[in-house]
Amino acid sequence: MTNSDVQDALYLDDFFVGQRFEARGEYPLDTETIRRFASEYDPQPFHTDDEAAKDSFFRGLAASGWQVASLTMKLLVESGPKIAGGMIGAGGEIAWPQPTRPGDVLRVTSEVLAVKPSRSKPDRGFATVRHESRNQNGELLQTFTVNMLVFRRPD
Repeated sequence: MTNSDVQDALYLDDFFVGQRFEARGEYPLDTETIRRFASEYDPQPFHTDDEAAKDSFFRGLAASGWQVASLTMKLLVESGPKIAGGMIGAGGEIAWPQPTRPGDVLRVTSEVLAVKPSRSKPDRGFATVRHESRNQNGELLQTFTVNMLVFRRPD
């Protein structure tokens, strides 16, 4: 992290309920990228085989939800808000309301739902943030609500 990155980093004191962020980057998914990830980490036929996927619940090739989660994290880290100390998750909830398909271009927006300073450790607290991953048509592909450990601004 450069000096300007540290100066621009957000601390717990910078977060407020209703605050919104948009990752500046996007990630286009193609068939080969979906198959490659799935063959390594989630080798189910509806992620790896076009023909088998047609007769599946998804009715066509679909990216693994874990791939969407990984790409969401990549977009947040590379082009989302910079958090002092890094993005440290302390638990959360994830959902995939519809499949991510070849040709989808992922974009991520975030909203702060809660901010709570720690009672026992005054140098930190938690921000509850809902991240939404959508495609180029604005269709919701993933929601991830996470409790993030966030440090307070040093004295």
